[in-house]
Formats: sequence, C-alpha cells, structure tokens
Amino acid sequence: MSTSALLSAPATPRHLRAVEDIAPARTAAPSGLPAGTAPRGFALYVGLDELKAAADGVSLSVIVDALRRTIADLAPSAETHATVALAPVGAGGRDVDVVRLALHEPAAVARTKPEEPVDEHVPGGVTIDISRRRVHIDGESAALTFKEFELLQYLVLREGRTIERTELVSSLWSHTEGDDAPGERTIDVHVRRLRSKLGRYEDIVRTVRGIGYRFDRHADVVIRYGHGTPSPDRF
Repeated sequence: MSTSALLSAPATPRHLRAVEDIAPARTAAPSGLPAGTAPRGFALYVGLDELKAAADGVSLSVIVDALRRTIADLAPSAETHATVALAPVGAGGRDVDVVRLALHEPAAVARTKPEEPVDEHVPGGVTIDISRRRVHIDGESAALTFKEFELLQYLVLREGRTIERTELVSSLWSHTEGDDAPGERTIDVHVRRLRSKLGRYEDIVRTVRGIGYRFDRHADVVIRYGHGTPSPDRF
C-alpha cells in the first residue's frame, strides 16, 4: 500500500544530512538517448507508506521538503512537483512497484495486463478516457486538440476544485516563455473552443467569475482512468 496524508512536521538536521549525503556531484547527461530527444528532468519513485515512515521517525512531507531544499541548493533553476501515490488498501507487491504503477510509470504499466477485456462500449453522454486521451460525445469521438484535452484533463483530475487562470498558464504552458507565453485571455479562448466541442454538455466546465474554471461532473459523464487510481496533487 502506498498512501499518504500530509503531515506538517518540521525537517530535522538528521533527515537533511541524510538527503545531502546521497546528493551526487553533477554529472554529464546520460548517453544512448533516442535521436531527437533531450533530458528535461527525472522522476524519483519512493516506496514508503505512512506506518513505515513513522517507524523511521519521519513523515512523507518531511522527506519531500528535505528533497526540495537539497534540489534548490544544487540547482536553483530546477522546477519540482511532488504528488502522492494512491493504491487500494492491501495492495500486494513491493512498495516502489505499487507506486510506479499508481503513478502510471510507462514501464510499470507495460508489464501489467488488465484483468478483464477493455470495454470498448461508449455510452451516451460524455466519456472522458484519460488513459487513451479520448473524449466521446453521445458515442461520437470529439476532435479535441492536444491542448484542449490537456486543459480538460487538468480540470477533471482536480474535480470540484476551482483552478485559477494563472495556475492553468503555469502548469500547461510552463515551457513557453517571452512573447509566446499565453495570457489569461488565451486560456479563455481555449476554454471557449473546448466548450463548443462539448456541445450540450459544455456546462461540465464551469466559469467561476473572477477566479477561473472548475470541472463539475453530472450523471451523463463517465470518466475512465485506466490502470490504478489517479493521483492528486498533495504536496
């Protein structure tokens, strides 16, 4: 099992020293990468549940905080994002493997097979298939652009939470700088286009006046996540 709740315990010198001790010196980028690709960061999967962390005299939030401080010291320009991995109570296997699967790490997902055949039936209403990056409206495929699907997925995975326009810009256009960086009006344009493609179900993407947007599910909406449980932002 790999679940966590946010605990607000201050980091202690012992934990910070432990993290600093394992921080390697800067090395060259790895070789043997596919042509046309370049490293943009890395993911570190940590298998540790609340009880094991407590037995070690630490909490998950303390570990995350310590890692972030170390990264900030080593590379001040680095951007970080941490999320909690959720799994069913009693899930077997090594913690780190459960975490990799829960967070949809490609190699871990590739080694698994669904226990039941994939349901190809698409009911009426709206079907949002996160794993396949597809949206169906009344049984017909909706021609969403890459960015429109990203926008919808971002709201769906934060269901019921109002997302400010500034957060959408920083999260979905994080690598766009200078004159190409979108403003809040660009977000509004993308939302309008997304809503037009949702047709009579456009109200699942609601405007919260003066703040931003929110995904509101209703009885005609089906969301398919694929493997595992979607992992929310928690840290």
